[in-house]
Amino acid sequence: MSMALSERSWCVVVPHHPQGARAARHRLAAELSAAVPAPLLADAVAVLAELVGNAVRHADPLPGGVIRVAWRLCPGVDNDTVEVRVTDGGANGDPRPRTVGPDSLDGRGLSIVAALADRWGVNRDGLGQSVWAQLS
Repeated sequence: MSMALSERSWCVVVPHHPQGARAARHRLAAELSAAVPAPLLADAVAVLAELVGNAVRHADPLPGGVIRVAWRLCPGVDNDTVEVRVTDGGANGDPRPRTVGPDSLDGRGLSIVAALADRWGVNRDGLGQSVWAQLS
C-alpha cells in the first residue's frame, strides 16, 4: 500500500562509470522505499540499473563525464506510476532491444526494460539523449 503523496521528482548526476549505476540504484531505492510497493520499487531499480548500464557501455557522457538520472513518482488512485529517465551524451543509432541467444553474455538490457515497464522510449534534445521508462 502506498502513502498518500503528491507527484514528486528527483534528479541526480552520477559518474559515467559502472559505479554511477550503483549510486543511482541506491538513491532511487532510498527515496522511494517508503512511497511505493516493494515489487514496483524492485522493478524500478532494475530498469534504472539497465538504463544507466547501457548509457555507460554504449553512449558518450554528458559534459563533465556524467550521466543525468531522474525519476518521478505519480501516485494514483489504483496504482502508482514511477518514471525513470537516464540522459547521456548520445550514441550512434537508436537504442533498441536485441535478439540474443541463451549463451550470450550481454544484450538483454532493453528486453528487460521492455518486459518490466509499461512503456519506454527515447528522446533527444540539444543536451543529449534520454531513455525513459514508465512502470506501474
